[in-house]
Amino acid sequence: MIGQDGDDEKWRIDTTDFAVAQTVEWERHAHEHAHEILWGCRGTLTAATDDGFFAVPHALALWIPAGVHHQVTAASGTRFRCTYIDSALPGPSPHATAIAMPELVQSLLERLADPPYLAPTPRTHAENLVTSLLEPAEVASVDLRMPRDVRTKAVAERILANPADDQSIEDWGYAVGSSARNLSRLFVADTGLSFAQWRTRARMRRAVELLAADHSVTSVAARVGYASPSAFVQAFRRELGRTPGEYVAARPRAGDRDTRPARDIA
Repeated sequence: MIGQDGDDEKWRIDTTDFAVAQTVEWERHAHEHAHEILWGCRGTLTAATDDGFFAVPHALALWIPAGVHHQVTAASGTRFRCTYIDSALPGPSPHATAIAMPELVQSLLERLADPPYLAPTPRTHAENLVTSLLEPAEVASVDLRMPRDVRTKAVAERILANPADDQSIEDWGYAVGSSARNLSRLFVADTGLSFAQWRTRARMRRAVELLAADHSVTSVAARVGYASPSAFVQAFRRELGRTPGEYVAARPRAGDRDTRPARDIA
């Protein structure tokens, strides 16, 4: 069961706010008895799991089931909420995945620390309602599966370090000692994506991080390897279902729903 430190009452759902003053990285770990939701993010929050790399978007959330190992990084100036849910309660997926966060769910999670939700019966009803409303979100670019083969992994790591690198698969094959044909086959086998699709997802992951940090669309386009902002906007829309401008407009702004003090991390 989950409870707040120092409380005798054990709650099945508990939420904490975090405000990160400087970049913080939580080492790879797992919560054996609690699911985790990272949500309400303002800034740059990323998580690496066995299911892939995730950039936590403003309008959605990241679901991490109990027992799933993950490594979380929050850039300076990031604010987010972490909700722990007792592993006995049902979840939307057995895998780490993006989930929708309806207004009702956010409101319930924010109010669970206040009366009347401290009483057992209304709290149980509210907690059950929260879990029943959680649903996976179809946002392909949030999910970036890491290849396992030593050659494809080497290519993937270099692309993640520099998404603007526009080398062809022939060039990459030469760099890691593989033919272009074999490298293409390995990418599909390891990730379910072609090399070009995987690189586009990697670029979108970095683009989401940069947009979250308030970089302009023009700047982001150049930094993730697009010759023009219009080409970047088209690719972003294909992957996320909205333009970068619409994505930025949908995120919470300073003061939005920040009704409780956050825990500051230096």
